[in-house]
Amino acid sequence: MTIHVAGRRRSAASLAAAFPGAEVIDVTSRAGEPWVRLSPFHPHGGVPVPWSEGVAGQSVEGVWQALKVFEGSDVDRSKLAITSMKGLKRTVRRYGPVRGHRAGLDGARLLGYEEARRRIYLPSYRWVLENRVADLVERIRAKPEVVLLDHTTNGDVTDLATPLSHAALVRLHVEGRWPSEG
Repeated sequence: MTIHVAGRRRSAASLAAAFPGAEVIDVTSRAGEPWVRLSPFHPHGGVPVPWSEGVAGQSVEGVWQALKVFEGSDVDRSKLAITSMKGLKRTVRRYGPVRGHRAGLDGARLLGYEEARRRIYLPSYRWVLENRVADLVERIRAKPEVVLLDHTTNGDVTDLATPLSHAALVRLHVEGRWPSEG
């Protein structure tokens, strides 16, 4: 089994030339069923919110955005309930600079970007991979060669200059190389 990660904007011809014979699977929020279920925007429900006992969100992105704290705005619990895959993002243009991510909905501590990736995003997405889309993970694992398409290709949690690719995280999960969450 070989898994590649490539940018969603690449042409079919470019992908075929670079990865001859590989099955190409879009795993973004614009993908079709069943692969759209691998998108962190997909509303699986029941996604545990770290440091918030008994609280769950509809999606990984909802949890991530809910705990984000801006100069002009604290946590936003409403992001946890969104099931439409739209209206999840909270931006600096609207709320000002990001101060960090809160360690729980009622937590006092703010996490820096890398720590938030490790302690919020990674456990939330791993939970979805293990509890909501394990069937899709097994389908990918069974394929001889696959290219997962995502908006970004960064699988390095420490590379803070580029958004983290959930397709790269799928690859790491399938290969048993999940990044440290500590």
